[in-house]
Amino acid sequence: MLDQSISEKAIKLLGINTWRKFQPGTEYDNFVADTYKKIEEKFPNSILENTEFAGEQILHVKGQHILKVLTSLKANGFNFLADLTAIDNLTLGGYERFAVSYHLLCHKTADRLTVKAYVSDKKPSLPSVESLWKTADWQEREVFDLFGIKFKGHPNLVRIMNPDDYDGHPLRKDYPRLGRKERYDFPIVDRGINKQKRTE
Repeated sequence: MLDQSISEKAIKLLGINTWRKFQPGTEYDNFVADTYKKIEEKFPNSILENTEFAGEQILHVKGQHILKVLTSLKANGFNFLADLTAIDNLTLGGYERFAVSYHLLCHKTADRLTVKAYVSDKKPSLPSVESLWKTADWQEREVFDLFGIKFKGHPNLVRIMNPDDYDGHPLRKDYPRLGRKERYDFPIVDRGINKQKRTE
C-alpha cells in the first residue's frame, strides 16, 4: 500500500493524484472501463476488441483510425504517452502482420492503457501522433527505422539508428538473424578516443 504522505507530495509537486486509484468509492473506480465504453460508443467501427493481459487493458484498433481514437483518449484523461513500439506478427498471426503499440498513462488516476493499431505488410503506414505527443517524434522514427512502418504527417521521418542508406529493417522477423553482412561495409569512425586494455 502506498504511503499517503508520498501521494500528497506527488500531488503538490506533479499535479497528479495517484492516491485516488487506491480509494474505493471514488469517481475513478472504473476509470479505464468507463473510458473504454465512451470510446467504443464514439467509434464503433474503429475498435476490433478489448483484451486484458497482466492486469492491464489492451484496446485493439484498426490502423487507419488510430489518430482519432488516441485524440479522444487523450481528451478523456490518458494524457501521457509512455512508450510507442511495434510488433511483427509474422509467425504469431493476428489482425495484420504489424501492430504498433501505444502505452498510455493517466496522471490523475495512475491508470495505464495499451492501444494496439494494426497495419498490413503491404506499404505499412499509420497516421503520426507527433501532433498529440511530441515524445512520439523519435519513437515513430525508431519504429520506421527498425520495422519499416511509415507515419503520415511526421515532421522528419528519417532513420534514427541505422545509416540513411541502410537497406532493410532489422526487427522484422523475416530479416536474417545474423544480418546480411552489412556491418562489414560500415566505415570505421575514429573519435580520437584511446582505448586502453584493462590489466587484471
